[in-house]
Amino acid sequence: MHGGVSDEKERGTPVEEQTYDVVVVGGGAAGLSGALALARSRRSVLVLDSGEPRNAPAAHMHNFLGRDGVPPGELLADGRDELAGYGVEVVTARAGSAVRDDAGFRVELEDGRAVRGRRLLVTTGLVDELPAIPGLAGRWGRDVAHCPYCHGWELRDQRIGVIASGPLSVHQAQMWRQISPHVLLLLNGGDAPAAEQGEELAARGVPVVPGAIESVEVAGDRLTGVRLADGDVVAVDAVVVGPRFTARSGVLEALGLVAEPFEMHGHRLGSRIPADESGATSVPGVWVAGNVTNLGATVAVAVAGGQTAGAAINMDLIAEDTRAAVAAYRNRIATMFTEDAWEERYRGKDAVWSGRPNPVLVDEVSGLAVGRALDVGCGEGADAVWLAGRGWQVTAVDISSVALGRAAGHAADAGLAERITFRHADLRTDEPGEGYDLVSAQFMHLPPDARRELYTRLAASVGPGGTLLVVGHHPSDLATSVGRMHFPDMLFTAEEIAGLLEPGGWKIVTAEARPRTVTDPQGREITIHDAVLVAQRQR
Repeated sequence: MHGGVSDEKERGTPVEEQTYDVVVVGGGAAGLSGALALARSRRSVLVLDSGEPRNAPAAHMHNFLGRDGVPPGELLADGRDELAGYGVEVVTARAGSAVRDDAGFRVELEDGRAVRGRRLLVTTGLVDELPAIPGLAGRWGRDVAHCPYCHGWELRDQRIGVIASGPLSVHQAQMWRQISPHVLLLLNGGDAPAAEQGEELAARGVPVVPGAIESVEVAGDRLTGVRLADGDVVAVDAVVVGPRFTARSGVLEALGLVAEPFEMHGHRLGSRIPADESGATSVPGVWVAGNVTNLGATVAVAVAGGQTAGAAINMDLIAEDTRAAVAAYRNRIATMFTEDAWEERYRGKDAVWSGRPNPVLVDEVSGLAVGRALDVGCGEGADAVWLAGRGWQVTAVDISSVALGRAAGHAADAGLAERITFRHADLRTDEPGEGYDLVSAQFMHLPPDARRELYTRLAASVGPGGTLLVVGHHPSDLATSVGRMHFPDMLFTAEEIAGLLEPGGWKIVTAEARPRTVTDPQGREITIHDAVLVAQRQR
């Protein structure tokens, strides 16, 4: 996660070429909502905001449960504050274009900088293209409106002139008639409604004004009427228009996504970027939300669309992360048991192990008659030195020459070098020898097939009357907080290893999950279990 919104970032300084999980292009309601959903899933998110919200001219927004009547700017400011608490970076910057490569997307900013994202969420909204009537644009968002759900209540019972712009205008007039009994349909020089529509308008008391509109009349910062081309002024308190909605699609077009015409009842309402119900576009890794894809989305709908897209992006990233994790997991398994891997591990530290013998070895072997012992995977030699110090003649085997060198040094320091033979071998393929009185394999974890082959071979190396001692991490440890490497297939039970032994040829002395107390990485005392098998070969 990244830090909160600093003063520097508010001035518009994203970390160039840093790769975020998601770059959100557009800081309106949809973009901030998508960023919130992603941040709460612990995704790193950068929001690029050009500072041009579509609803900036409006004093208030409506039909948003719990936020009805709130100024749009206040909603966005609150959203930014919430995002800062989750570590989302919001910067003032305009995205010029974007390119896709193997690592994701590189977004070029208009000031020459660039940022990177594994995924893109584009919420750049749309532009309302109003009829070219003098004075109209200046009143937009106040007493010039288009959506009865957004502004209808505030204009209730007023004189409302609906400017006809196509086949949907009669329907629009009917919707506004629900808001006020004083609605007119201004044809603006266009065709008169069909007979059936005309009858409907007459039945609802909606006059039809045929003349072309020359301008909007304003007095004292209030709209008072519309002036027709013949000089007549039609008194109205508000005007309703049907703008053409044009998606802000520049960044998307750079990625090959072209805005498509959007039509309803044969009337082109504008253009939008097509996407599925989650906001996914035809370009993998690119999502859209809000008015750039849904021309009719109110603020509440845009928020929902952003959240939906954010959740879909998170799932897509999870799928990618999982594929990468599986590939790395398989590679780790394929390489972690090689000689080179073990040599590198031992070279990385002066001492990998504690230098003390494994406690189960001490407990189980102390009462045995001494003889020849095989220490499998002897590492730095603690078990081999302990056995030799109790009179055993030990063959200590390891795949790492570095580990064997350290083990030999410890044996020499203890004056036991003559009792230990150090052997450089890989017992997955090399024969361990035979006739041992003790074969000890402490925490030798391998994939299932290799594990079965190794322990079958080790069992065969035990002489008559000899003991096989196998100790490993029990599978139940994975459910604890001990911090065990998560390779479930490599953990085993004592019963599994016992099942590899020749029936009738062995006495199972112990096969159990033996508990012991350890301290986990957080300093808590917990109980874990070792899989312990002690088996004696029949004479």
